[in-house]
Amino acid sequence: MSTEPLIPFNRPYATGREHAYIDEAIAAAHLSADGRFSGRARSWLESRTGADAALLVHSATGALEIAALVAGLGPGDEVIMPSYTFVSTANAVVLRGATPVFVDIRPDTLNLDESLVEDAIGPRTRAIMPVHYAGVACDIERLDAIAKHHGLWLIEDAAQGVMASAGERALGTFGQLGALSFHETKNVTCGEGGALLVNDPALVRAAEMARDKGTNRLDLTRGLADHYTWLGPGSSYAMSEISAAFLWAQLESAEEITADRLAVWEAYHEGFAGAEARGRLRRPVIPAGVRHNAHMYYLLAEDRAARDTMIVRLADQGVHSVFHYVPLHDSPAGLHYGRSHGNLAVTTEMAGRLLRLPMWAGMSAEQVDAVVAAVMRVLARGDGSPVALRER
Repeated sequence: MSTEPLIPFNRPYATGREHAYIDEAIAAAHLSADGRFSGRARSWLESRTGADAALLVHSATGALEIAALVAGLGPGDEVIMPSYTFVSTANAVVLRGATPVFVDIRPDTLNLDESLVEDAIGPRTRAIMPVHYAGVACDIERLDAIAKHHGLWLIEDAAQGVMASAGERALGTFGQLGALSFHETKNVTCGEGGALLVNDPALVRAAEMARDKGTNRLDLTRGLADHYTWLGPGSSYAMSEISAAFLWAQLESAEEITADRLAVWEAYHEGFAGAEARGRLRRPVIPAGVRHNAHMYYLLAEDRAARDTMIVRLADQGVHSVFHYVPLHDSPAGLHYGRSHGNLAVTTEMAGRLLRLPMWAGMSAEQVDAVVAAVMRVLARGDGSPVALRER
């Protein structure tokens, strides 16, 4: 048995232009934020998404933290969000002294269940923070309508949603603010990075100041201020020019990267159709009117024991698969800083059943076929014996 997977879970994609652009940035002697590559990336994102501003930041985590600052969240405030999400969604709220209110997810898309949101709204609710899981849009139009009806902020965690849309609108552009990620595991990457999409022109200056340590640095560079000063709370969130140079190479090829990943996704989906028809597993669901970006391909096993057994037995065949989020609502920090609205039974069940398969741009048809075959061998074994997860 190999100690390293023959088919890894992720392999960061490179276009081949990254080194040249980084060399160009070094030659320009501007390595901090907002150089020429930052400008190109920002313009591309604004043009592609239709956002009023796209601010490059060091991570989607940073984008969410800026959003919480701009929204003025503070002690006593509550923010509705799913429990099935990465910790950054909740941390952005907790860092402002506000309380995450965890609401259950839908069993089809694993996104925030919009039918449960209004019942969770109370006198302290200030915002709704949905997540577009796997780059598949939640019912963002209904959530937008709910937020507007109740006078709430709508802040989209679209970390996994680059190049995805609901109808004709890019994910991250329905709320006043939206966060994108360019982490190594995302479709378009610069190792670590993100962007804050600002969809209300009245919020752009506040978001820029929060990104730049609470200062008027950008006003000064634009000739809109005659001196540099501190205006309010903020932090060092900006993306470096080296990261922006890498990112620009990726954005230039974003269409091709997305098409490549979609081909892998479709091959998986076709490969597991028979197993789903026989009731052995469940494939992802893509609602009508949603354009996803093939950020991930997951399967839902019969139960947690079956999922854990599959992870171990796939590893024995050289295939690195993983589970995903551990629900926040019953984590130590979630119990301390947040509260649950309802029992979140769907969240608990789906988190225990979900298995993520290897997925990256450039994955060969032979590799996809090998993963499908490995899963089928595990299913054919069919003894259902639970196997403890072990370090690999």
